[in-house]
Amino acid sequence: MKVEWMPSTLLPLCVYLKHCFGQCTGISFLEATAIKVCHNRRISSHRVFKNLAARGKTSVDWFFGFKLHLVVNECGELLNVQVTPGNTDDRQPVPTLLKSLFGKVFADRGYISQSLTEQLRQNLGLEFLVKPRHNMKNRLMRLHDKLLSRKRSIVETIIDQLKNISQIEHSRHRSPVNFCINLLCGLIAYSHQPKKPSLFLEWALPASA
Repeated sequence: MKVEWMPSTLLPLCVYLKHCFGQCTGISFLEATAIKVCHNRRISSHRVFKNLAARGKTSVDWFFGFKLHLVVNECGELLNVQVTPGNTDDRQPVPTLLKSLFGKVFADRGYISQSLTEQLRQNLGLEFLVKPRHNMKNRLMRLHDKLLSRKRSIVETIIDQLKNISQIEHSRHRSPVNFCINLLCGLIAYSHQPKKPSLFLEWALPASA
């Protein structure tokens, strides 16, 4: 592919990725991951993503780049994705990410928010289940919900495959368009994997849940 043709593929790739999304089963998992665009030592001299990327913090370290927000089902299929600057609160894009889903959504401690939980319940009819922090009182939770919340590792496995197999993260981008195309192609490549991480559940919530 000629380099000058690459920008023209951006919109078709967005449409095709949407076509690759799986079907909501009533059980979904939500997570965000850092997408670094340069080494931390080069943040001050980085120019490619000036005014687009931002400094953010993970549980491990600071980074400069973006956040990729993912929603997946228990079959390992992508249901929705969104990219934000690295300093975006993980909870901010949640209503948009989940607007077409139903049933239960499981997330980690970074998504704790009573107001967000109520908003999703009232506006979308979703049951938003977040693991409490260590210093918080445990809430009563149905046994099967507690078991499912422990299966959140599926989305972490998917992120690992996206970064190490589909290679959605690297520091050699020369333009924002190149970054977007690389990310889209990585997500599409994952969607076409014949074997995806799966929980192999024998049951799922009915569509009317």
